[in-house]
Amino acid sequence: MRAARISAPKTWEIMDIETPAVSDGQCLIQLERWSVCGSDIRHGYGPVLPEEEYPMRTGAPCHECAGTVVESRTDEFKVGDRVIVLPGREGTGGLVEYLPGTPDRMALVPDEGDLAEWVMCQPSGTVLYSCQRMGTILGKSVLIFGQGSIGLSFTAITARAGARRVIAVDFEDNRLDFARRFGATHTINPTRDDLDEAIAEMTGGQGADISVEAAGYPDALNSAMQHANPDGGKVIIFGIQAGGGGRHGAAEFPGNVPGGHHGNPHAGRSQPRRDRPHPHDGGAKAARLVGSGGDGNAPQDLRRGKGRVRYVRERGR
Repeated sequence: MRAARISAPKTWEIMDIETPAVSDGQCLIQLERWSVCGSDIRHGYGPVLPEEEYPMRTGAPCHECAGTVVESRTDEFKVGDRVIVLPGREGTGGLVEYLPGTPDRMALVPDEGDLAEWVMCQPSGTVLYSCQRMGTILGKSVLIFGQGSIGLSFTAITARAGARRVIAVDFEDNRLDFARRFGATHTINPTRDDLDEAIAEMTGGQGADISVEAAGYPDALNSAMQHANPDGGKVIIFGIQAGGGGRHGAAEFPGNVPGGHHGNPHAGRSQPRRDRPHPHDGGAKAARLVGSGGDGNAPQDLRRGKGRVRYVRERGR
């Protein structure tokens, strides 16, 4: 079968490899549609990595794919089923013609409709998982930084889940137009609006009950932390923080934030003003940090420092 991988910076290699054999408990899926994740661009296609990072594993970077089961050795799926499949941590990535899958990493989709549309359920599904971890959304104010595909999914789902106020933040007006169509009650473009003042006005000076980082930039993470309600607000960290050419991305923010899990990737970005301190800086109360989406295997920790918490997300795993 044919497969692809990045063999050097900005260089694709197309190769022929053996079609994988499946064992009991697996299916073989003939892939037909693929989607490019923001994390693929930022950590695979885009940067020039150290020489030892190349060639990347066969089929990488790609994890959003859909196709049809052509061989099944499971009771859960049959030949002809159309599925979304997440590549395993062993073996190839998704840029291959045939991919083995296990039921815990497969989702059945209907027979009708274009798989190019159904594959988009993969990223939106991770958002749905994150929203389930928010707790009660009904009647809450939700602030979402970044209105790419992930941020727009947060906007649509929280609006339909009964949020009283959905505030969408992005630099691009066309994205904010979509955010309003998807249910945002308020939008902010930081290139025109004072971010601090706008959020304070929209939330009555309290900050958001739920603040979502859906951009993957340190400034957006800082803003998400700063603008959460310090009296019991929650912060959802979804975007993978880029760290230049290194293996770690870091963002620093004031406060005292307990606990935390890993986040997930995607597009859109926003950033705070830096010309004055935020009124919540150094406060005794803290927002709650809530993990979100993803594959459950992304190592990170929250390291306390003097007057700040440092968020570290390891890349490349």
